[in-house]
Amino acid sequence: MGIPGAELLLQVEPSHIPLQTPLRLATATVSVAHTVVARLSSGAAIGYGESAPIARYGDSVEEIVAFYRAFSLPADANVFSRERIVATVPRAARCALDIAFHDLVGRLHGMSVGEYLGLGGLERPLTSQTVSIGEPNAVLARVAELRDAPILKIKLGAGENTAAIELIEAIRTAYTGAIRIDVNEGWTPEQTVAILNEIARFEIEFCEQPIPAGSPERIHWISEHAKVPVMIDEDALEASDLARFAGGAAYAVNVKLAKCGGIGAACAMIATARSLGLRVMLGCMAETRILATAAAHLAPLADWLDIDGPLLLACDPYDGVEYENGRVVLPTGPGLGVERRAEYAA
Repeated sequence: MGIPGAELLLQVEPSHIPLQTPLRLATATVSVAHTVVARLSSGAAIGYGESAPIARYGDSVEEIVAFYRAFSLPADANVFSRERIVATVPRAARCALDIAFHDLVGRLHGMSVGEYLGLGGLERPLTSQTVSIGEPNAVLARVAELRDAPILKIKLGAGENTAAIELIEAIRTAYTGAIRIDVNEGWTPEQTVAILNEIARFEIEFCEQPIPAGSPERIHWISEHAKVPVMIDEDALEASDLARFAGGAAYAVNVKLAKCGGIGAACAMIATARSLGLRVMLGCMAETRILATAAAHLAPLADWLDIDGPLLLACDPYDGVEYENGRVVLPTGPGLGVERRAEYAA
């Protein structure tokens, strides 16, 4: 669909890309990356953006597409109208438009998104690679495939305490890199403390969102009693959610552009987290290189990265960030540096 503005044209389309193998979490199994791609153009210049709606929060591709069918850019819209315009757009839909604005401005001014945010040339952390929940032999086979990766994020949250402890022990026996775990709300507080105190000896960096969101006091209790630091994810959608976790209630927060609503919202969330003493990971969904590249431009703001979403896809229509043994390598072009691959031009 085309949406005219004084200087801008916005086009939005749904995208459905199968994963190489289903990604099993404690609460769901993901087989397809459902996203919405935006193209914001000014003359011959095109800025790309992407939303990856999260069903956990009631978001969907269909709702985002329906929103943009009824949406019109203001008559006086131009490339410097981003903040005014995206403020009127719902969070999940905002992500694609916000990123497209950032990309377009960079392209028109010949600088990368990272450069005009003041992050050009700064060091970026390594990214983890994700290992899905599965039968122990399947998980260990996947770990063997990724043995040279410097960081693994192991999905847990299903099964009994003993099984989780034995699995982490087996992984540590076979793998010498850094290990993080992500429970996706799959445990109780008591179960969390029991497991974390058993696996702390395997040098686990942190545990992400061990219990269902909505109980910051229980996160605080876990942080007081567990020997592995706790990161929140599902508990923190955007910057306004973070104050509940100040004062040691949590160790860190997972900031996702798809979750909070784009580059601008992610920068605000990161600044808020820092002001509250929280450390920051930049995360991802199952998404193309549009979203992952946008996150990679913000990487110097983070302590850790988990932006391996494109590596989960069976194919990716876009060129952008590349991965070299945990390093995220940004493309060299202006804006995001993302380009649609020729074979997907239609």
